[in-house]
Amino acid sequence: MSLCTSIRRTAAPLSSVSRIQTARTMPLRAKIMNPAWITGTRKYATPTADLTKAQPNDDPDDVVFTNNYGVRSIELNRPKKLNSLNGSMARKIIPRLQEWAKSELAGVVIIKGNGRAFCAGGDVAELAKWNKEGPEGQQRSSDYFGLEYKLDHLIATYTKPYIAFMDGITMGGGVGLSIHAPFRIATENTLFAMPETTIGFFPDVGASFFLPRMEGALGTYLALTSEQLKGVDAFYHGVATHYIHSSTLQQLESRLAELQFPDYMALNDRFKIINATIEEFSTGLPAERPHISGELRRTIDRVFHADQPNIKAILASLEEVSNGNNEDLKKWAKSTINTIQTRSPISVAVTLQQMRIGRQWSIAQTFQREYDIASQFMAHPDFVEGVTARLIERRKERPNWQPNTLEAVKRRDVDEFFAGADAKLPLISEVDYKEYPHAWIGLPKEDEIMREASGKKAEDVVASLLEKYEGKQGVREKIAEVLERNTR
Repeated sequence: MSLCTSIRRTAAPLSSVSRIQTARTMPLRAKIMNPAWITGTRKYATPTADLTKAQPNDDPDDVVFTNNYGVRSIELNRPKKLNSLNGSMARKIIPRLQEWAKSELAGVVIIKGNGRAFCAGGDVAELAKWNKEGPEGQQRSSDYFGLEYKLDHLIATYTKPYIAFMDGITMGGGVGLSIHAPFRIATENTLFAMPETTIGFFPDVGASFFLPRMEGALGTYLALTSEQLKGVDAFYHGVATHYIHSSTLQQLESRLAELQFPDYMALNDRFKIINATIEEFSTGLPAERPHISGELRRTIDRVFHADQPNIKAILASLEEVSNGNNEDLKKWAKSTINTIQTRSPISVAVTLQQMRIGRQWSIAQTFQREYDIASQFMAHPDFVEGVTARLIERRKERPNWQPNTLEAVKRRDVDEFFAGADAKLPLISEVDYKEYPHAWIGLPKEDEIMREASGKKAEDVVASLLEKYEGKQGVREKIAEVLERNTR
């Protein structure tokens, strides 16, 4: 039996009775008690009020929840703020996810954004304002990150199919709401980046887990430079698992609402059905190659390789490229050097160390360690300086970083950010893992392509992997780029 036939039989449209039952609005329990919601764990500060509880200034409309038969949707609803995530939103999303995880009527969870952004990040301007109040305000900011990371870890270990529509700006906190999901849909509007070093911070929301696991040295490059991936590039590089046009998202959501899963069906089997359903809406890719490919990709993998001992070595490698014969690469290298040198020096140094050791952390350890690092950044002057200069006052000149140069950053300064391994953030979910259990849903990885290519013709490699990946859009194009780059 083909997969498509299996889908039609197993995930048939709901009957009229089931539709009525499934469309019924589920009440949200007023109180959900969980000891993991206690936020403060800092070893040198007294926790402030529990930020998981409703606050007087919470906006009742910043998140909209919708039931559509088997689909439960979360719509981030702060379009004027580009749906930037704050505590009010996290406080609403967490209990809904917990409720839906227990509901037999909830088959699929979709998260999306209202307007031109999915989610442009966290509301860091508010955090910078708190930090100016001293240790108590800094602890309040740390508590917010604890709350955000609990939500991100809950998503990363969620027990129902979870789909992120990355339609629009997806940065910082928005990446945390999407990157750990088994299904991540990019569109022509997708704009992905981790711009934290620009504001005196570090790539968080689980970046320690997903960036080092990107192919080659792409993760380190994106972390240090805040380089953006647009549209289909997010799909080619594994940030997204699918690419479809934004005009079909509403139709896709309606189609997903028609799916019905038997209670006994394993999660991976549900994933296979949803994966094939999303593929029904694939209408072609706008480019045969990502922007970062060919010689540029080879250069990035060499310059930012894990064997580079420090940022000084990376800059030296970039200098060599800038003095080479390839005009395009020379221009890129000079621009990249300038970019790194305008970033917060302590942020760059901490981020590089994070990329080097984060690959060893489990998903739970990732959020626990990042909570400790984030808390220390809240007490560092660069965060307030960076947010004020770049996002509030929008100054064009370089912020007044402390220390102000990469050379002035001492090894002990960096080590202090990673010294708090004993400070454990209690998480909502007890699930843990070292590799994403759903990694098979996206395009084939480069090492898989090269193993398959051993002793075979290119057309045989394509035929074999297309069969394995059920004819998935983008497989043929990725194989061609990988083989071209690695078999010059």
